[in-house]
Amino acid sequence: MHSRPIFNPDLEIDQTEYYWFENGFSSNEVDTILETTKNYEFQQATFISGNSKDIRDSSIKWLTPDNNTTWIYDRLMNFVSEANSLWKFDIHSVLDDIQYTEYRGGGGHYDWHIDIGPNSISHRKISVIVQLSNPSEYNGGILEINTGSNIKQTSNKKGAVIVFPSFLQHRVTPVSSGLRKSLVLWAGGGHYK
Repeated sequence: MHSRPIFNPDLEIDQTEYYWFENGFSSNEVDTILETTKNYEFQQATFISGNSKDIRDSSIKWLTPDNNTTWIYDRLMNFVSEANSLWKFDIHSVLDDIQYTEYRGGGGHYDWHIDIGPNSISHRKISVIVQLSNPSEYNGGILEINTGSNIKQTSNKKGAVIVFPSFLQHRVTPVSSGLRKSLVLWAGGGHYK
């Protein structure tokens, strides 16, 4: 006799979809964010297995929680809470600082990757990306998400916020000209169970 495990799955949950806020931040709020980022130092972006401009070519700054950034953290966590109504992940922490990222014309990009992995990034469950540049300020640099059945291009409107499960493959296509600016934050908690 063969038996199957018995549990009651919620068949309405789609963990391959992303959630977005077209007007997550106003133009004035984005300008305030950009002014705030001037207080932090640039670093060359890397990834868990090392550093190769074939995979990722961008510059980053880490925005630590302080009097100038707390309101950004609070707003992003509100977006995470609303979006998580789709996935119902057990989330309870933000261990990473907000990452400010610049992709420069001439090929700035981040090839296909996921945001969860071993060691220091094993807690990530939800990724949040905020578009800080006007679409007219650069060419290319499209955030694409692979939902398993489709590759979806997300909004590049200034102030738009994209929220998705950290295990979804995504990329920023090469920026051919101009400068694309964004914020990234990850929310998480215990391991999937």
